[in-house]
Amino acid sequence: MIAGRLLARGMVTGCIAAALAFVFARIFGEPQVDLAIAFEATRHAAEAAHTHMLEAEPVSRATQASYGLLTAVVLYGTAFGGIFSLVFAYAYGRLNAWSPRALALLLAGAGFVAFVLVPDLKYPPNPPAVGVPATLAFRTITYFAMIGLSVSVGAIATLIGQKISQSKGAWAGSLWGVGLFIALIAAIQTAMPDVNEVPAGFPAVVLWRFREASIGMQLVLWSSMGLLFGALAQRLLTPKAH
Repeated sequence: MIAGRLLARGMVTGCIAAALAFVFARIFGEPQVDLAIAFEATRHAAEAAHTHMLEAEPVSRATQASYGLLTAVVLYGTAFGGIFSLVFAYAYGRLNAWSPRALALLLAGAGFVAFVLVPDLKYPPNPPAVGVPATLAFRTITYFAMIGLSVSVGAIATLIGQKISQSKGAWAGSLWGVGLFIALIAAIQTAMPDVNEVPAGFPAVVLWRFREASIGMQLVLWSSMGLLFGALAQRLLTPKAH
């Protein structure tokens, strides 16, 4: 069954893409996390000295940054690859004009924008020591609400763009769809509540580089998924084309 074979390829590709993202995170993200943890430890040193209590870490920092991060990223990537392959299988039967490789890249690019770039522009990822524990639930709800709105607006803009392309051509439909998406997202992000909980004295360079690394990690994951899965799907669906 084609869907099952695509699913298997998607899970394998997701695992590989996640491994590449792990390497990127280890090189560019973990140093910023260590700096943020050092800042947090310094900030709470007086409180710890006052209480005379030393909290033992249930899992060491070295384990978290290596095996823990790798396990989480690979599990996430495998599940992500499986879902990506199912979405691809659904879209491929309806977008016959696109080759498997081109469709995979299109879906990966659209997914990165809708699930990563748009939400992170409004609620960027924060390293340890940034954020108030009491507002965790609120921040989680607003972030996932932003993801849901981004995906919904993307679907609406795509449908309207397709309608316009039927009468005015593909180029006009694409421009209208992209323009509508940008306008609606800008309005939504303006209306959504702001969250700014960066503590005083936190190094701006560490915060900026952590956010760069977080988005970069997602970019590696999505782009690797699109490129690798597209190549495998091309071989499976059009064996004579490669």
